[in-house]
Amino acid sequence: MNEKNSLSETIISLQKVYKSYGKVKALNDVSFELQHGFYALLGSNGAGKSTLFQLLTGLFVPDSGSIEIVGIDLSRQLTKALAHIGVVFQQSALDLGLTVQANLSFHGRLHGLSTHEIKERSAIELERLGMQDTAKKACKTLSGGNRRKVELARALLTEPKVLLMDEATVGLDPASRDLLLNYVQQLCTERKITTLWATHLIDEAENAKQVLVLNKGKLLAQATSRELQDRTQTDSLLNAFLQLSDQKLPDTSHIQQI
Repeated sequence: MNEKNSLSETIISLQKVYKSYGKVKALNDVSFELQHGFYALLGSNGAGKSTLFQLLTGLFVPDSGSIEIVGIDLSRQLTKALAHIGVVFQQSALDLGLTVQANLSFHGRLHGLSTHEIKERSAIELERLGMQDTAKKACKTLSGGNRRKVELARALLTEPKVLLMDEATVGLDPASRDLLLNYVQQLCTERKITTLWATHLIDEAENAKQVLVLNKGKLLAQATSRELQDRTQTDSLLNAFLQLSDQKLPDTSHIQQI
């Protein structure tokens, strides 16, 4: 397969996916396909983003519908599909009492990597992130931004084709947030990774290949930022998102200027 065809290949596919918790429809008839590149999943808190990620990672199964990763049906070959996925969740999953290398090694062994592969890949990922001097440090001594870098290095250890980032910048300072976002976008280009970046922050979605707008469990749109603005006849992605999700900016006219 040549590069042009490989970049147009469907990497993530959801077809008519439903997921409910009691009477609450967390996902309601969600369908989309993603090829290579950086995609933003944009939605307010409670939109269904975390539920979608839980389905994509096999933590839960949909009530109905199908999910495929690189053509592999999660319901039939979960382990095989998950081998192609790296994940950074909103809540940290590091063992803070262990060193950076111990966290990476444990993850690598879980995925069947040899000691040599773990050592080699860990060194590469940490160096690319400017973290090569932290391997022997306990994770509890690291800043929030550096802990996120370790989680990203861990997710990349298995050389995944899909990277799922679930509100990964929550709690980070602006500089760390910007660095992480830019680095992941760079990975998509350099390593031909497909990234789905879930966020409620508009600026993190601005430069995505496409923005998927999720609201109350429904996928309202999948398009570029420019296309969403044209569709809603608005002048920014923020205003396009607000219009699509039937929201309004709060009235601040009563606030006195300092």
